[in-house]
Amino acid sequence: MSTGRLEAFSDGVLAIIITIMVLELRIPEDPSWRGLLSVVPTLLSYLLSFLYVGIYWNNHHHLIQLAATVNGAILWANLHLLFWLSLIPFTTRWSDESHLAQVPVMVYGINLLLASLAFYLLQRSIRRNQGRDGPLARALGRDWKGRGSPFIYVVGIVLAIVDPLLGVATFSVVALIWLVPDRRLERFVAGSHSGRPTAPATNPLTK
Repeated sequence: MSTGRLEAFSDGVLAIIITIMVLELRIPEDPSWRGLLSVVPTLLSYLLSFLYVGIYWNNHHHLIQLAATVNGAILWANLHLLFWLSLIPFTTRWSDESHLAQVPVMVYGINLLLASLAFYLLQRSIRRNQGRDGPLARALGRDWKGRGSPFIYVVGIVLAIVDPLLGVATFSVVALIWLVPDRRLERFVAGSHSGRPTAPATNPLTK
């Protein structure tokens, strides 16, 4: 099966996720600058979650570009990823409406952690389909950044027990790390499209 339908379906789901988050934004009751300031925490929560969905969209696009075909395992791994991403509007709203209470922030972090692990499983499914020397394996190299992110999420979840703001700050750090699309994949995709061989990245922490 070609990758076109999988990518189109995934794009549609991610677009719906963003739309749901936008529709759940609270309108200020007071039509003034003070009213707007009162919903700044909500806007910041939306911004963080929007960044995460956008990051997954960018990296998912480059990931699928390196998968010439997909099989059943890849399709289910992709659905697994979309399931956890589809919960982001729910966990975002719960964290916001609880005013960053401990449990909602921890659940938000768990949601991000499980989405991260799901993305890793999708990578593994594609690599297994291509073989150990396939394009994705050569493009990612050791992928310390991808493997290290779940551990940072765990740290953020633990810190949220002490202070939910520390947890949110930690989750924001991971978003900043992944904000720019993974250039290891960009370079490899560009090289494959131009017909020039592209060497795997030697510094997996540099995007």
